[in-house]
Amino acid sequence: MKTLKEYILEADKNGTAIGHFNIANIETMWGVFNAARNLDVPVIIGVSEGERDFIGIKQSVVLIRSLREEFDFPVFLNADHSYSFDRVKEAIDAGFDMVIYDGSNLPYDENVDISKRCADYAAQSPNDVLVEAELGFIGSGSNVKESIPEGVSEETQTKPNDALEFIKATGVDLLAPSVGNIHGIVKSGNPQLNIQRIKDIRETAGVPLVLHGGSGSSDEDFVHAAHAGMSIIHISTELRLGYLESLKASLEETKEIAPYKYLKKPRKEIERIVEARIKLFSGIK
Repeated sequence: MKTLKEYILEADKNGTAIGHFNIANIETMWGVFNAARNLDVPVIIGVSEGERDFIGIKQSVVLIRSLREEFDFPVFLNADHSYSFDRVKEAIDAGFDMVIYDGSNLPYDENVDISKRCADYAAQSPNDVLVEAELGFIGSGSNVKESIPEGVSEETQTKPNDALEFIKATGVDLLAPSVGNIHGIVKSGNPQLNIQRIKDIRETAGVPLVLHGGSGSSDEDFVHAAHAGMSIIHISTELRLGYLESLKASLEETKEIAPYKYLKKPRKEIERIVEARIKLFSGIK
């Protein structure tokens, strides 16, 4: 099996993207994994600080590693949105395949300092772990928003030369830039992605890029973003909404009290959503 880095570089070369899907429990994990396995493409499962605390940090690692070993399948685990060096260190030590330090709301110099500390620590680890950092305003919260958050504009998007300097200063493997993307889904419609900015950042910074806040973007934007240099695309809010609505429907339709019976419908809904997204990101017809 190839390493996660090799799969990312392959996607970057092909103008496609690996899907990154957040989970919070066992049924969402199976939904994501089954979709990827049905299509025979690599997948990244993400757990934010809250999600991995809920599942268990070491338990998250064991679960995903068991899938990879039992099925000989390229499923990888990412510590999504870690807001301190200690939380990054914790994930690296636990055996995560990838970690994200999110210092995008900090002053630039502080973001650089902690991102570099994370990259340096990962380089010393016996685990083969990738480090991603964020630069630029993307907003926060995987939820439904009434309107586009204040501060989202072309002016606040990541500039190519800033991205290059950030990579040089930190040594991180991947960069999550601001290119019109925002976390969550906006009721009136998410902003259009700046495809030219993605291309310029990828060519200037020289590392694969990661699109955060994918939920709510158009299919066309996803395809163009992958072609322009987004090698990983994150989906979370869309999954949370799908899970919630299907769970409500399942509880209304059944009189069962055994969770494994009424949770089958939400698991299938996650699988359906993820399969559609993977097809789009991978160019599968």
